[in-house]
Amino acid sequence: MNALQFALLVLAGIGAGLTGSIAGLASLISYPALLAMGIPPVTANVTNTVALVLNSVGSVSASRPELHRQGARLRRLAVGAVLGGAAGMALLLLTPSDAFERIVPWLIGGASILLLVQKPPGELAAEAITHPHPKGDPWWLPVGTFAVAIYGGYFGAAAGVMMLAMYLLATGESLPVSNALKNVVLGAANATAAVGYVVLTSIAWSAAVPLAIGLFLGGRLGPRVVRRAPQKLLRRVIAVAGIALAVKLGIDSYA
Repeated sequence: MNALQFALLVLAGIGAGLTGSIAGLASLISYPALLAMGIPPVTANVTNTVALVLNSVGSVSASRPELHRQGARLRRLAVGAVLGGAAGMALLLLTPSDAFERIVPWLIGGASILLLVQKPPGELAAEAITHPHPKGDPWWLPVGTFAVAIYGGYFGAAAGVMMLAMYLLATGESLPVSNALKNVVLGAANATAAVGYVVLTSIAWSAAVPLAIGLFLGGRLGPRVVRRAPQKLLRRVIAVAGIALAVKLGIDSYA
């Protein structure tokens, strides 16, 4: 990998980190960037998952005030995240490469459509506040976390969207707290899957390192950008770009 490719992957990582903070679709930029470097689809996906761990590190480090007194809740949710991340990792390793290449356009397209039709997190948070919540989290929340974490460990596009919406509606917490919980829990799922990938399959480390650097920087910048950015407009732009990418990858896969 030359210096230009290294720099481009750092920039892609920053863009992916910001996209993840705004819309939960970091893989919309990071995964195609790895494909553009000539990395095969499955290797690109596992490399992306490994690099995304630093995105979570950056996001969590920028959200420490929101995580105050959330230790007990996070421990319960982390169990489901770790188990789900491991299951998603195993599922990916059992998927043939050519089948995965055909599945990815549907995953990206579905994630983009979900982002397009779902209400912005701010509106979901406002709705959640108007509904009474029982003391303590619902019993099914760790199970829901496990289910989303399976998808996160397998591919991950829009896993953050689904998990954030679930936490907003189930816990009644504010958007900053729910987003911080999502960052920690999804980070645990990604880290679990990443460990499995490092041990059991090949990682394109020359691409993972610059992408991870960019994702860390994007994760650090993300919370600040989210506070100022026009959320609804940016989410729609990202969703439309995701649909276009899904069509492009679909044509390449099925042609």
